[in-house]
Amino acid sequence: MNDRGGPPRPAALAGVAVLLAVLFSLLFVFRRLGPLDFFWGLACNIVVACGAGFAVDRGYAARLRADLERGWRRKAGLGVLSAVLLYGLFVAGKLAALRIFPFAAAGISSVYGLKSGVDIGRVVLLIGLVIGPGEEIVWRGFLQENLDRRLGRTAGFVLTALAYTLVHVGSGSVMLVLAAAVCGLFWGGLYLRFRSPLLNIVSHTVWDLLIFVVLPV
Repeated sequence: MNDRGGPPRPAALAGVAVLLAVLFSLLFVFRRLGPLDFFWGLACNIVVACGAGFAVDRGYAARLRADLERGWRRKAGLGVLSAVLLYGLFVAGKLAALRIFPFAAAGISSVYGLKSGVDIGRVVLLIGLVIGPGEEIVWRGFLQENLDRRLGRTAGFVLTALAYTLVHVGSGSVMLVLAAAVCGLFWGGLYLRFRSPLLNIVSHTVWDLLIFVVLPV
C-alpha cells in the first residue's frame, strides 16, 4: 500500500498487474466465470481489479475527480469522435481481413459468439456502467499511468498495450488478439496524448456499444 496521495509501491503495482493478467486470461480461456456468462464474468473481474487498483493507489480517486472537473465536455466529445474513428478502422480492417485471411470470417464470428443467448439489454447496461468505464480505469488510468511514473511514458504505453493484448491470447482467436492489439495501441495512444481517463472511458464505452450492440461489424 502507498502513502496517502503517492504512487503505489512497486510490489503493490506488480501485484495488481498480476491480478489483471490472471483474471482476464482465465476469463478468455473459459469464457465464463463459474455459473456467470462472459459479460457477467468480465464485469465481476473489472470490479475486483478496479478495487485493487484504488486500494494501492490512494491518489487515483483524486486524479479522476480532477479530470472530471477540467473540460469534461471537450473530453467527452473527443471520446465519441475517437470511438467513431476506431469503429471505422475496424470496418476497413474487416473488409481487408476477409480478403487476405481465409480464417477471418470464422474468427470474427467467434468473437460475436460471446454474446450469443445473452440478453442484449443486460449487455448494454454492463458495457455502459461497468465494462467500458472499468477497463479504462484499470488498464490505462491505473496500470499505464503508474508504469509511466516508474518507467517512463513510452515504456508505460508499450507494456500496457502488450499486456492488454496478451491477456486475450487464451481465447484462441487470432482475430480477437489482433483486435485487442489495435485497441490497446489506440486507447494507450489516447491516454499518452491527453492523459484523461474520462476521454478514454467515453471512447471505450461508445466503441463497445457500437461494435457489440448498435452496428456490429
